[in-house]
Amino acid sequence: MSTAPHPQLAREPGAALPKIGFVGVGWIGRYRMKAITDLACSDVIGIVEPDASLARAARELAPSAAVCSFRELLDSDIDGIVIATPSALHAEQAIAALERGISVFCQKPLARNGAETRQVIDAARAANCLLKVDLSYRYVDGIRRIRELVSSGALGHVYSIELAFHNAYGPDKPWFYDAALSGGGCVIDLGIHLVDLALWMLDFPCVSEVSSRLFRNGQPFIRAGGKVEVEDHAIANLSLQGDVAVQLSCSWKAHAGCDAVIQASFYGTKGGASFYNVNGSFYDFVAEHFQGTQRHILSKPPDAWGGRAVLAWLRQLTDSSDFDSEAEHLADIADTLDRIYRK
Repeated sequence: MSTAPHPQLAREPGAALPKIGFVGVGWIGRYRMKAITDLACSDVIGIVEPDASLARAARELAPSAAVCSFRELLDSDIDGIVIATPSALHAEQAIAALERGISVFCQKPLARNGAETRQVIDAARAANCLLKVDLSYRYVDGIRRIRELVSSGALGHVYSIELAFHNAYGPDKPWFYDAALSGGGCVIDLGIHLVDLALWMLDFPCVSEVSSRLFRNGQPFIRAGGKVEVEDHAIANLSLQGDVAVQLSCSWKAHAGCDAVIQASFYGTKGGASFYNVNGSFYDFVAEHFQGTQRHILSKPPDAWGGRAVLAWLRQLTDSSDFDSEAEHLADIADTLDRIYRK
């Protein structure tokens, strides 16, 4: 049975800005909240967070927001929610919101596997609600400039893509290491960005073949039913429609000589382009355009890209909350991850 909205979640008469709620306000959730509150482009009216200290930190960014239950948030007059909870909760929470006509922006992954992902997409389509996932690297200036080169034909036929994301650290939350809660290890945590960049860069061609090798503590690792352990290193090769070869690798706790190695290179018949982090940074990137032995810098730091994905969702939501068919491609990404895991 529906409960009454939290008293502080009522919409002010005549308010024009979208009303937004945050479900989960750990570091990622608060980072996305700050991107919104800094621009005052919506009203953050509700916070769902069981950790009182995290809720207090979030209210410093949005003092007028009510700390409430998930059910109270859904029962309120609200336009969209930002989900940044553990991965096992994403699909259930997103579907509950979408079935109420509430648009969703979700931290990656949207769900733990392809089947769950399709359930969320189906719910968004049925409710005609906007659904987006925080695939944030699409919004880095260097990546967008490379995509412009690819789309314009400046690189010719792109036939080879090489991507890597190696992290010298592992996640700091125990649930990341339980496949039932996370959906997997470094592949679904880091490799999702690599798969997305490869497919998105070429407008989502069909993935015809997938091969992979997974490792855990330096030993071969095979996902099996009931196994709760996760991989910490993975190498995969994808064959895409149009004779495109993709090589990707990702890992946690890598001996990389720096905090992180993040790179994506695209090779075509007329040129190449590369995107890479600077001095192990998680935030600073350079992008370059190659022609023969010549190289041209496309972009370099600084570039405040971290909140652009949620702001893009919010701008789209302000114009229209209707379902965007681009969400269908979230299933392509999830299915490719499943194949890397050999499900």
